[in-house]
Amino acid sequence: MADIPSKQPEEKLGWRFPTTFWFANGAELFERAAYYGMFITLIRYLHDMVGFSDQEAGWVAGLFASILYFLPTFMGIMADKIGFRRSLIMAFALLTAGYWLLGAFQLKSTAIAALILIMFGGAIVKPVISGTAAKCSTKMNRARAMSIFYMVVNIGSFSGKGLAGYLNDSLGLQYINFYAAGMAFAALLLVVLFYRNVDTKGTGKSVKEAFRGLLTVMGNVRFLCLILIVAGFWAIQGQLYALMPTYMERLMGTDTKPEWLANINPFVVVLLVVPITHLVRKFKPENAIGIGLFIIPFTALIIALSPMVEGITGRSVNLWIIAVHPISLMIAIGIGFQGLAECFLSPKFLEYASKQAPEGEVGLYLGYQHLTTFFAWFFGFVLSGYLLDAYCPAVQKLTLEEQHQWRQATDPKYAFSLDEQLRDDLEADGPISASVRQVFEENNFDLPAAATVKQEEEEAEDQWKLVWDGGYYAIKEVEFEIETKAGTESGANLLVYTDTARSPEETPPLPQVYARAHYIWYVFTAIGFTAFLGLLLFKFVTSVIDRKRAKAV
Repeated sequence: MADIPSKQPEEKLGWRFPTTFWFANGAELFERAAYYGMFITLIRYLHDMVGFSDQEAGWVAGLFASILYFLPTFMGIMADKIGFRRSLIMAFALLTAGYWLLGAFQLKSTAIAALILIMFGGAIVKPVISGTAAKCSTKMNRARAMSIFYMVVNIGSFSGKGLAGYLNDSLGLQYINFYAAGMAFAALLLVVLFYRNVDTKGTGKSVKEAFRGLLTVMGNVRFLCLILIVAGFWAIQGQLYALMPTYMERLMGTDTKPEWLANINPFVVVLLVVPITHLVRKFKPENAIGIGLFIIPFTALIIALSPMVEGITGRSVNLWIIAVHPISLMIAIGIGFQGLAECFLSPKFLEYASKQAPEGEVGLYLGYQHLTTFFAWFFGFVLSGYLLDAYCPAVQKLTLEEQHQWRQATDPKYAFSLDEQLRDDLEADGPISASVRQVFEENNFDLPAAATVKQEEEEAEDQWKLVWDGGYYAIKEVEFEIETKAGTESGANLLVYTDTARSPEETPPLPQVYARAHYIWYVFTAIGFTAFLGLLLFKFVTSVIDRKRAKAV
């Protein structure tokens, strides 16, 4: 298809861009909705359904996410060579297949294969869409183009994570992957039908020329140093996906809504990125980036202080018409500040990367800027797996008594557990056995004399109910695993639930094993402050170098 011109009048600052710019952003919207819906669920999916441990899930997700952000360095070369349109068609075909495979089978081998397909597809999309935005803009309005692009990214992120919360609760963790496959296919159709190639000098260049350009970029020491510093920012931001959903589920129970809390980030970005980009339009990129790096360590510190808040307010904080758990409140505030920090950092960093590119190498340089996330998410995801295991372990690692305490602390309707040997006493409808009544008495729960056993349908969530006029106890059989040094012990518990929920004031504390869970966030606070201090050192050293060069000239 015919190329479209990428040049617009340099002297005009406006919001008009070629049609392909808007179709490219539409495809980006679909792709981001697919990716973030899957990604917010990925660690829990790998752990709960595929069977990876915390450390294994951290390594798998860390390698997936980091390599996905490393490959754009090379995918940008390919896109410059074969053309952006062909690259996007290839990318969305890979993404459609990968997401479907991830949801269709809950096996370690197929999960890794699916993530490899998604990894390559996503790595192609990243430099091509951002490269399209750069090539469809001029130096004067490129910051505006990048702010629109980044706003679209966050709209996709918001919608994908919002739907993930609904699908995860109502259907199961695997179904978000089928939704993601549908979104990737929609993006494929959009590219095939409407996307036109942009003007790309360098298309068809040799591999030798491409790698010479890559070596030129790698030799840009100043840019490489800034990439490593900004990686500290993304190591913290990446915990929205690596750590936060699992952290909330283990400290607050399975009824938490981490997907909706994670959506605070894109909501803040969509709301503020354009006005903040306009506000800092005359700032040096390093100065705007510095504001983001100054804010980011406080986002982790705020979450780390949630036990202190809980000590003051109790297990519930009243916010006018709703009451929330202190952990939810502090995570929400921390995520809001993360979004604010992104508004200062990300568009300016994209602008900085695009301005480093020689003519015809924009795709290469915009692919290279994703190395910030390569370093950050490999380090951050792997670290999160070890931190979770040390300070906020999986329920399977708790003793039976600790599992009982955890359920009492996180499920307001849970009462106690019956031994599996009592299962036979519940098999048939009718009177309740003396052995079952004795266990209820030992656990200080009243069981009226008129109560009878009612066996539910086989597919029902509650297998049995002990019913009487005006009330009931529900009983659910749940398999358990306990990981010990000697191996994994397995069995089943009969969990008893009441028909009324305990109030937050009546809720007992979590097992002692979770008492230091918030230490995880102190680790990331230290990482954030280290990155900010690194930027100050970077600015000092580069300013000294620039002054010496100016005197030499």
